[in-house]
Amino acid sequence: MPVTSVTTDPDALTLTMVADFPVPPARLWKAFTDPDQLQRFWGPPGWPATFEKFDFVPGGIAVYAMTGPRGETSRGRWEFLQIDDPAGYEVLDSFADESGEASADMPASRMTFAFTATDAGSQLTSITYFPSVEALEQLVGMGMVEGATMAMNQLDTVLQDLRDYAQGKGTELELLDDTHVRITRLVNGPRELVWRAHHDPELIRQWMLGPEGWTMPVVEVDPAVGGSYRYEWEPEPGQPGERFGFEGETLLSEAPRRAVTTERMIGMPGEGTVNDLSLYEEDGVTLLTVLIEYPDKETRDMILATGMVDGMETSYARLESLVLA
Repeated sequence: MPVTSVTTDPDALTLTMVADFPVPPARLWKAFTDPDQLQRFWGPPGWPATFEKFDFVPGGIAVYAMTGPRGETSRGRWEFLQIDDPAGYEVLDSFADESGEASADMPASRMTFAFTATDAGSQLTSITYFPSVEALEQLVGMGMVEGATMAMNQLDTVLQDLRDYAQGKGTELELLDDTHVRITRLVNGPRELVWRAHHDPELIRQWMLGPEGWTMPVVEVDPAVGGSYRYEWEPEPGQPGERFGFEGETLLSEAPRRAVTTERMIGMPGEGTVNDLSLYEEDGVTLLTVLIEYPDKETRDMILATGMVDGMETSYARLESLVLA
């Protein structure tokens, strides 16, 4: 993980985050000053950011919105106070209302970003200066440390060429906490087609089969928000296993970038999962990311123990070979 330390100092009213990266400072500067790159990591998992405005000059304003898995929105606003290309910059960081103006109900803070060279590449030092102990405690209590750490730990993907970062690694699993996992897979094909492959019933039947010897007799998909889906699998004649299926609802749909759905096993009691699918295309390949939220650690461990990731890899390999070829 890139983040090496996060410290709060109530006496100095500061929160300091340090992270190291295997790239030169100029590359780090680019990631923090290009809104298209910045929004790929600024929001923590499950809350990706979209920069609606980015006027990168002293006195300029940046406005962004982070959208949660159920469509919730949290807005932020930066006023650029100082810019020292390529060493770093300083902003006045505020919560924002729907018009992009600073919220009067929440404290604002001053935040600096500094990029320095190291023997291994570069180091980011970000310091947040709070107006009071109460403001520091309030924002830290809202999860500022955890959110910022998870956001910065996504930056590796942005700094490297996507093919170099993910090609050949197959389906990878990352445990984020007791109830969240992140699954990534580089798919050799354009995002538009990968999106279609996840929402067109005829395409789904071709690849979302898991192990060999299974079929999908039921594929029903309504990708609109509030719509439902239902998938059922059964073994081919002579193959072991019993018919099973999953169903759920669409919570968020931003074609062809992001879709959030619930998922539960048909006929099983208890809570299901929330699956947050995002697609990012670069140079003709698509990074597929699924953030899964489980109701508890026990459910997470039970499902992962079924060989879920191996089954997903089999399906994604079939997606490339049959649908995208």
